[in-house]
Amino acid sequence: MKIAIKHFLFILVACFAFAQANANDTIIVHKDARVDVLAEKQAAINKMTSNMTADGLFKGYRLQVLNTRSRDDAFKLKAALLENFPDQKVYVLYQSPYFKVRIGNFVQRTDAEDFRKQLSAYISNPAYIVDDIIEYIPQAGEFQ
Repeated sequence: MKIAIKHFLFILVACFAFAQANANDTIIVHKDARVDVLAEKQAAINKMTSNMTADGLFKGYRLQVLNTRSRDDAFKLKAALLENFPDQKVYVLYQSPYFKVRIGNFVQRTDAEDFRKQLSAYISNPAYIVDDIIEYIPQAGEFQ
């Protein structure tokens, strides 16, 4: 009797499986338009966070203008850069035994290259584009 019930259940399940395999029915899925909006917002968030460090700071570029052992030279150049480019931030870093002078906070490398061309008219030293953690505040709606 138990074997007959097992065979009956097996045949029943097989019939339903066969019926599903031969179905020519079309399934229509109605997608809510808000799903697309949500996907776009998530893509923007992913793009923004890919440029962020674990601390919430942004990866970007700066121009390194000077690498010297003289503290006075570094701060003189910083003052001159601030005088000529008041809209850019200038940074003096000390990595023993060198003082490094860097300028700018650029999200895109092309922006750093454009500024390097402007900067070459004011300084005789070559400026190098370096990867750095930058100060950057996204504009409202930039990543939405």
